[in-house]
Amino acid sequence: MTTQPNSTQRFSTRVDNYIKYRPGYPSEVIVALAASCGLDSHSVIADIGSGTGILTELLLENGNHVYSVEPNAEMRIAAERLLSQYARLKSVNGAAENTTLPDNSVDFVTAAQAFHWFDLPRARAEFARILKPGGWAVLLWNERRLNTTAFLKDLESLLLKYGTDYSDVRHEKVESQIASFYAPDTFTTGSFENLQQVDLAGLRGRIYSASYTPEPGHPQYEPMVSALDELFYAHEVQDKVTIEYDTKVYYGHLSPQ
Repeated sequence: MTTQPNSTQRFSTRVDNYIKYRPGYPSEVIVALAASCGLDSHSVIADIGSGTGILTELLLENGNHVYSVEPNAEMRIAAERLLSQYARLKSVNGAAENTTLPDNSVDFVTAAQAFHWFDLPRARAEFARILKPGGWAVLLWNERRLNTTAFLKDLESLLLKYGTDYSDVRHEKVESQIASFYAPDTFTTGSFENLQQVDLAGLRGRIYSASYTPEPGHPQYEPMVSALDELFYAHEVQDKVTIEYDTKVYYGHLSPQ
């Protein structure tokens, strides 16, 4: 049986594709947090599991001081390079369970596309520790639609067939844990359409960026590449296919448990 890398290291060989081909987050996220949580340019934010800085950059563009907390060295170094022009960025070698940040030091904790990798009881305690009184914990995912088009139905079938541990690591499996994470408080949800149009190189790169797809040398890699190319040509329109997402946002307070 192939040994899978732990959650900290499983993206180390996928950084380039992650940078080039992962979708961003819509600006409506910032608008919603401003309206509902009082987010403004003075808010101090800890972006946990920040990866290559996709959400971090959106927050920096909003004028925020952001601690980008990332345990994976390759992803953290890539983010430092990509976001070097932002004076309000502080890159931190830390993790959700041990951010290294001071008590009561941030107004918001964000975690985009990362919550499902955390040790949740330890992460919750750490978030509560670093948040200022009345601070907000915000969770985000780009949730790929599975069956709204024939292309997306076929893509899901391909991933189920070739993914190394796809069914085990899909983030939707932890949505039932969100309520207990925020308890005894409640939380609010939002959803925003997010469409990603890609050519063949973009589709390949997006799929290769996922931690559950086989890499070169794996016996399933070449068959997956062939199937992916066939999938693209079966569905492309003017050399593009559209990957549809719903950007799901969850936000609330973290009272002591």
